[in-house]
Amino acid sequence: MSRLEAKKPSLFINEPLTKDAFSQSLSLLKEILKSCYGPAGRLKQLHNGVGGYVCVTSQSSAILGRLSVSHPVLKVLTASVQNHVSRFSDCGLFTAILCCSLIENFKSLNVASCTVIKISKHLLSLCTDYLKSEACGCRVSVDFSNLETLLCLVRSILTSKPACMLNKTEVDHLTLLILKAFMFTVPCHVETKAVLGKCITVPVKGRRVLDSTVLPGLLIETPEIQFAKSISVKRISSDTIKVALFCVSMSGDLFNPEEGTVTVHHRISLEMSELNQLLNVGKQLVNDEVGLVVCQKVIHPSLKQYLKENQVMAVDRAGLSVMEPLSQMTGSKPIAAIHSLSPSCYGSLKDVCTKSFASKHFVHLIPNDTVVCSLILCNRNETTWDELKRACETAEHVLQLTIKEPLALLGGGCTETHLASYIRHKSCSLSTSSFKDADCSQSQYQLIADAFCRSLESVACSLSHDDGEILTDMVYGHCWLVPSGFPSVSNWSDLLSKCGCRINSNAQNLSWRLLQPHFGCPTIHGCPKEPSVKVADFRTLDCFAAKCSGLQVAVETANLILDLTCIIEDQN
Repeated sequence: MSRLEAKKPSLFINEPLTKDAFSQSLSLLKEILKSCYGPAGRLKQLHNGVGGYVCVTSQSSAILGRLSVSHPVLKVLTASVQNHVSRFSDCGLFTAILCCSLIENFKSLNVASCTVIKISKHLLSLCTDYLKSEACGCRVSVDFSNLETLLCLVRSILTSKPACMLNKTEVDHLTLLILKAFMFTVPCHVETKAVLGKCITVPVKGRRVLDSTVLPGLLIETPEIQFAKSISVKRISSDTIKVALFCVSMSGDLFNPEEGTVTVHHRISLEMSELNQLLNVGKQLVNDEVGLVVCQKVIHPSLKQYLKENQVMAVDRAGLSVMEPLSQMTGSKPIAAIHSLSPSCYGSLKDVCTKSFASKHFVHLIPNDTVVCSLILCNRNETTWDELKRACETAEHVLQLTIKEPLALLGGGCTETHLASYIRHKSCSLSTSSFKDADCSQSQYQLIADAFCRSLESVACSLSHDDGEILTDMVYGHCWLVPSGFPSVSNWSDLLSKCGCRINSNAQNLSWRLLQPHFGCPTIHGCPKEPSVKVADFRTLDCFAAKCSGLQVAVETANLILDLTCIIEDQN
């Protein structure tokens, strides 16, 4: 067929980073993300402009997933951050803001991009080696026998999501629930290869957050069942119910004509033949002393009635999402064909009962060993519930990452400013041979190191949204936020109470300097020290694995973008 329109040649853009369009787009993206950062971040309302779903959020996963980015270079940046978030769930805004700042600060230097990339890789290795060393002053070990650190970690995540609209009482309540739900998913009996269980979120919208609760086992919504105070279910013993799990339809539907043809003898009813086969399955289930049948799809009403008459509870339309946790919880193997049943496919439960929340009714499946739990999550409306669900999922994922690597980093901007102080100290103490190895002059190295540090400090500065001053102390290199409305010549000790992570107080007779990430290198006052505090004193913490990955992704993505010399874009 002939073309309606002539094919356009590809668009060739040489030196894309030097164009005003890129600089303006990058600056706009950075300002949008910076304005969302931290507990006082500003909310964003995202919609497609022609109606439909409206999202109110400050979380990177929601923003980057719905934000329309047209510039090809920025698409690389956002895709890189989204990939990080898909793997770690946390520190998406940190990664994106740091990456934008690195690109802006490195671009402003009159240094070849190859030199910038080589030195920034070296600076990244200094950061990662320091963060993984025992001497790191912004790292804390997580002891799972002491819940205080874990509570601080979860609380820090919830308080950084202002669109959840939570007060302190609600934050404390949810923090305990999330941690309790996570503990349910940790297996009691550790084998050679332990596998964490599942936490299933059950939505209840239009109710108070304080109505949220967590239950061991699985809740399956079954509105069609007539609930009674007690359910009569066949049991093998007083605390064991045999379970059969079907992932195939048991509705008695006939085959799909597209699959082929079937020859049927005269006076033979396909419907009755199919139903008889289902009833034969039901008889075998009864003979095998099965007490509960759960089907992913639909069960024929006649089969359900037969099972009920024989004290076998039938739950259908369970859905795909519960099949894996249900199999894990009961030990049953999903049955994919009704022609033959093997006793090895059956699992077991401790008990079955009913639960009601708001206007919803559930069957509550209670396991022998709790590795699956249900979090009944309530919030006032759909918008805040969606945001709260994302926050709870992030907190759960962070706890899973922390159990693999039991470490955390100081929050509130203190890790960023502490790292910046450390890099400044290290860059000033390098030997002459180090500059030869990097194939650069000392002045070039100092320029790039300063741009790197200012980029880290700009992330900490993003926590302030009310034109307040940001300070860092000269001893520990921590971040201090000054409320807006005070002149820069104020006596800082009268205005400061706690640093960003809430470890240090102004009672320690510290000295401070203003953080000005757009200006030159400050005076260096030695290597930052580690605070001498107990674990219980920590208040604001960040996920170690997520932040280390975010730092690496930000630097590597910035280097990739700085190395771009041309863009070839298809216009068709």
